[in-house]
Amino acid sequence: MAKREIRLFGDPVLRTVCDEVTEIDSGVRAIVADLVETVDEPGRAGLASTQIGYTVRAFSLNIDGHIEYVLNPELVEVSGEPVPTGEGCLSVPGLWFEVMRYPYAKVRGIDLEGNEITIEGEGLKAQALQHECDHLDGKLYISRLDREARGEAMRQIRTSTWF
Repeated sequence: MAKREIRLFGDPVLRTVCDEVTEIDSGVRAIVADLVETVDEPGRAGLASTQIGYTVRAFSLNIDGHIEYVLNPELVEVSGEPVPTGEGCLSVPGLWFEVMRYPYAKVRGIDLEGNEITIEGEGLKAQALQHECDHLDGKLYISRLDREARGEAMRQIRTSTWF
């Protein structure tokens, strides 16, 4: 178990569509341990496997100090009218933009024992579920921005000190 370095915008792994976990072995257990340990810091609501260099369908959440994870998550339900929601991303540090997100989301997947689990929530948790599922499909939140905001995000990335 180790805290991993966060992969930043431009790293090709962030654009990778992740593979389903077909066997829960020591490698998958180590990935989950890394996800759980790396998300356990103030200001971190979620972390997808791609953000620490893995390409399996897995993410962790840290909502109000409650840490959980899911393997093979599938966004099975969203509800309510999408609303503009302030959002950032560990892989694009320092940027903050309004993204349209549903106020409720439900994800279904499995745990390390292969048991089906459901994670659902409203507000920040719903936002994190949608955001992390996007990561596992190779999408960064800035791809959801309108043209003008996306242009501004790219300008900020080009002038950033971390890129």
